[in-house]
Amino acid sequence: MQNELLRELELRGFINQASNMDGLNDALNAGRMVGYWGTDPTGDSLHVGHLASLMLMRWFQKYGHKPILLVGGATGRIGDPSGRDKGRPMLTDEQIAHNCAGLRKSISKFIKFGDGDTDAIMVDNYDWMKDYNHLDFLREYGTDFTVPRMLSMESVRRRLANGMTFLEFNYMTFQAVDFLTLYKKYGCQLQFCGADQWGNCVMGIELIRKKLGKEAFVLSTALITDSRGEKIGKSAGNAVWVNEDKTSPYEYYQYFRNIPDDLVEKFLKIFTEIPLDEIARLAAFQGAELNVAKKILAFAATEIAHGHDAAVAAQSAADALFSGGADSENVPTFELNMSGDMGIVDFLVNINLFQSKSDARRMIEQGGIQIDGKKITDWKSVVVPADEIMVQKGKKTFLRVVNKN
Repeated sequence: MQNELLRELELRGFINQASNMDGLNDALNAGRMVGYWGTDPTGDSLHVGHLASLMLMRWFQKYGHKPILLVGGATGRIGDPSGRDKGRPMLTDEQIAHNCAGLRKSISKFIKFGDGDTDAIMVDNYDWMKDYNHLDFLREYGTDFTVPRMLSMESVRRRLANGMTFLEFNYMTFQAVDFLTLYKKYGCQLQFCGADQWGNCVMGIELIRKKLGKEAFVLSTALITDSRGEKIGKSAGNAVWVNEDKTSPYEYYQYFRNIPDDLVEKFLKIFTEIPLDEIARLAAFQGAELNVAKKILAFAATEIAHGHDAAVAAQSAADALFSGGADSENVPTFELNMSGDMGIVDFLVNINLFQSKSDARRMIEQGGIQIDGKKITDWKSVVVPADEIMVQKGKKTFLRVVNKN
C-alpha cells in the first residue's frame, strides 16, 4: 500500500528521484521516521529556491515524522561544488555564526521546533567535524571512498574542467559522514535534497551500508527555476529571500502574484498547503480568472512564510496600489538623501531600480516609469524632493522612496 505521505508528495510534484522507493514506502508505513535536510551557511537567509526541500520537510513533519535540519558549519568552510563552475568564497567564523542564526530564523517559519516526538531539531556538522584531525579522518573513512566512484559524480566532473581543488573534492566525504553520524545518533534513515545534491547524498547511503550494514534512503526534489528556466539562488542573482529584512512580505507576495501562467498549478502544489482538489479547480481557470488563482497562491505562500497578518497587509497594499489607492505602508521602502532636484535617470539608478543609466533611460522612453502616479516619458525630467515619493516601474513593481534629508 502506498504510504500517504509519499502519495501526497507525488501528487504535489515534489518527488524527483528516490534511492529505493519500495523500501522507503515500507519504512514510512512501519512508523515514525527521522529524516534530515541540510544547507550550508553561505547566506543569512533561505530563498525561494530552497523551499521545495523545506516544504517537503514540512509535509514530512505534518504526517507524523521527525525532521532534522542540519546547518553546515563544517561543510560551509569547504564549499559545495555542486552546480558551480568555480569555487565558493571562504567564510570567516563570524560570517558563519551570523549566517547560521539567519538560517534558523528562516527554517523556523516553516518547521516546528521543540522536544516532542515529531518536533524538529537543528544540528551543526561542525560540532562533530571539529573533533577530527586530518590523519584520524583519513584512517577512519579514507578506504570507504574510491576515487573512480567520486569522479563519476556529475558535480565533480563539471568542476574538474575548471580546476576543482582538493578542498572541494573532500566535500562529498563530509556530507556522507554527516548522514552516518545522524543515523547513529538519531536513527536518521532518510535524507532530503535538491536534484543537484543527489550524488553527494548517495555517497552517504553507501557509507552507512559499509559501516553499519544498514539501509538508508535519499529522496530528491526538482530544482525551482525562474521564468527563464534558471535555478533560483543567491549565486544566480535572482533570489527571493525568506527573511523579511532581505525581501519584504510585500515583495514576497508580489513574486508569487506575478509568476507566469503556466507555473500557477505547480507553485500552488509546492508552496502552499491548499488541498489538491481545490488546486485542480483553481488551475482550470483561464484568462483573467487566472489572476484570482495567483492572488490565492500569493496569499497562501506569504501566510506560511510571514504569518497571517503580514499576508493580509501585503495583499491589501497590492490591491490598493493596483486600484490607484494610496496605501503605501507595506510597499518596499528605499531611503535616499535628496537635498535638491535630481535628474530622473540618476534618481532611478540611485534607488537601485536599474543597474545602468541606459536601462533607466530606455524604460522612461518606453513609458514604463511613473512618479506619484504620473507617467514620465522625458529622460531629462527632474524629481523634486518630497518626504515620500511613490515610484512605479512597469505594471508590477512599486517602490516608496523616503527622503532622509
